[in-house]
Order: sequence, then C-alpha cells, then structure tokens
Amino acid sequence: MKKLSYAVVLVAAVSLVGCASNSDLDKVRAMAQQAQTSADAAQRSATAAQVTADQAVAQSADALARAASAENTANETDAKVDRMFKKTMMK
Repeated sequence: MKKLSYAVVLVAAVSLVGCASNSDLDKVRAMAQQAQTSADAAQRSATAAQVTADQAVAQSADALARAASAENTANETDAKVDRMFKKTMMK
C-alpha cells in the first residue's frame, strides 16, 4: 500500500514537472522559431546583396572593356592624324 502511495505521489510530481517543462519547451520553441525566421531573413538579404554585387562586377567589366576599346580607337585616330600631318609636311 505504501508503495502504491509513493507511486501515486511520484506520478503526480512528474506530471506537474512535465507541465512546467512543456511550457518552458514551448517558449524555447518559440525563441528557436524566431531565431530561424531572423536567420532566413538575413540569408535572403545576403543573397540579394550577392546578386547586386555580381551585377556591379559585370557592369564594371563591361565599362573596362568599353574604355579599352575607346583607348584603342583614340590611339588609331592619333596615328592617322600623325600620318596625315607628316604627308602634309612632306609636300
């Protein structure tokens, strides 16, 4: 009989502790969910920033190629003008 009484008291105590633990567990789950939501938002922001950076790199490479082409055109034009000037001076 005493063992049964102890068992009932033990089950009641475990049940009460279990309820408190479930409440605490729910709080921890909510905090974890909030942290996951924040992490997901940070990941989306980082991905968007990476896309923007990739676009900037592509535009920079395009601008560099255009500048090199313009420099070549300017050098060719300068050489033509020099040749024309020399021909004029020889006459």
